[in-house]
Amino acid sequence: MALLKVTDLRVHLQTPAGPADAVRGISFALERGETLGLVGESGCGKSMTAMAVMGLLPETARTSGSIQLDGTELCGAKDAQLREVRGDRIGMIFQEPMTALNPLHTVGNQVAEPLRIHKNMSRAAARTEALRLLDRVGIPDAAKRMDAYPHQFSGGQRQRITIAMALACGPDLLIADEPTTALDVTVAGQILQLIRDLVKERGMGLILISHDLGMIAQNVGRMMVMYGGTVVESGSTREVFTARMHPYTQGLFASRPSLLSGKAEKTTGSVRKRLPAIPGSVPELHRLPAGCPFAGRCSVALESCAKEAASPIQLSPTHSARCVLIKPI
Repeated sequence: MALLKVTDLRVHLQTPAGPADAVRGISFALERGETLGLVGESGCGKSMTAMAVMGLLPETARTSGSIQLDGTELCGAKDAQLREVRGDRIGMIFQEPMTALNPLHTVGNQVAEPLRIHKNMSRAAARTEALRLLDRVGIPDAAKRMDAYPHQFSGGQRQRITIAMALACGPDLLIADEPTTALDVTVAGQILQLIRDLVKERGMGLILISHDLGMIAQNVGRMMVMYGGTVVESGSTREVFTARMHPYTQGLFASRPSLLSGKAEKTTGSVRKRLPAIPGSVPELHRLPAGCPFAGRCSVALESCAKEAASPIQLSPTHSARCVLIKPI
């Protein structure tokens, strides 16, 4: 049985501009120890998918489909059941640590809280474990800084504290939503290495959400490219990187800066060119076309693309893409 099985997940929101389908028919499975990346521009549905798994959607949101954790259905579950799962069996590293941490409580108390709630630890035992966790994630002088407040730490240290909170109860599944946003390259590398080490040590499933293709390449074994609330291409990371088939995936890869191309230009003396960009912008959720959500920005789209959604084309046992122009290999 898969650790996490998501089937035909749909999230419907009521927005000021009108009703919107934020997630449209997402399906995937994740085994223990397996790593999955969600890629795409802002507004494509990555974080909304994670929030649906966590049960943290807005009160007005309506979900359908299935989210099973070890066979237990979470879609439509009551708040009391979801609270038992969040922080215990599913941990999440949020995108912005300063908003994820409570400024009125010390970091030691915040790391210890899930241990007291889910593991019924005494205050003293939870504090001892919180100290171990803060030390494990690399907080300097953790014993002296447990009673400090979030604003007294740097951005990288705050992110390490949120990782300690997410891992406190030894979850089966870890969701990392843009875990290195606003961090410098050195600190970001340390955070990602820490996540890799902990996932390997504990055998957790990992869902890594990012728009950074380099981060995805180095940290996950499988990936899903999302656009307009749906998955347009999925497969092993190696397959998607070497045989990208959907026009949107191709556009994402083409817009990446390349150090090699820069060296070639310097060597040959050629004129530096602007990076190709995908024209237009991500459509608003309440204005998505009935067919392919990428049709309005796609340079090879047919007239029928905006009217009828393509079914996924299986390119290999583990690689598929959703486009009418793709033929099975």
